[in-house]
Amino acid sequence: MQAYCFKCRNKKEIKSPQKVTLKNGRPATRGVCPTCGTKLFRIG
Repeated sequence: MQAYCFKCRNKKEIKSPQKVTLKNGRPATRGVCPTCGTKLFRIG
């Protein structure tokens, strides 16, 4: 799964993705950027 990294300004593959659920019940994925280590987050 890919997410946009604001530090690299590019779409990156999520490293060590974790499935999470938001307060409103929607699914999301959280992980880190493999290049710079910034947190990545994708809803859906």
